[in-house]
Amino acid sequence: MIEIRPARSDDRGFIESMAVEAVNWDPTRLALSPEAIAAEQTFGRYLDGWLRPDDLGVVAEADGAAVGAAWLRFFKASEPGYGFIAADIPEISIGVRAGWRGQGIGGLLLDRLVDLARARRIGAISLSVEPANPAKRLYERHGFRPVGSSGDAVTMRLDL
Repeated sequence: MIEIRPARSDDRGFIESMAVEAVNWDPTRLALSPEAIAAEQTFGRYLDGWLRPDDLGVVAEADGAAVGAAWLRFFKASEPGYGFIAADIPEISIGVRAGWRGQGIGGLLLDRLVDLARARRIGAISLSVEPANPAKRLYERHGFRPVGSSGDAVTMRLDL
């Protein structure tokens, strides 16, 4: 049974590992190490200082073991994330352990995170996804729509 719980400050290490999973979604590409990913300046913005007062996150657990996470974070225009739209629109990230993908966990995480964002009266959320990433279909099913592109990725938005 999968349980979704709020993310805590002590989840930073696990959330970092889920960010690595998200970056390395394509098994046909050479996987980037956690160190290589962390060294990239923009990536660090997704985790630095976790859990800030305006951060929101959820963790999926199966039999008490963490198997996935989704979180959102606000960015400044001067220090944007990959899916940045505006300073008042936080960007979400989702990662699920490889052996647990395709079982609906990403959708459960996304649903709970959207509920938390609505409860905080956040008006919209954004994300960045490569067109070939299977997660793009998940986002589309949940109502995200393309609003732009950056490099090889599509920026998507969900109005809440």
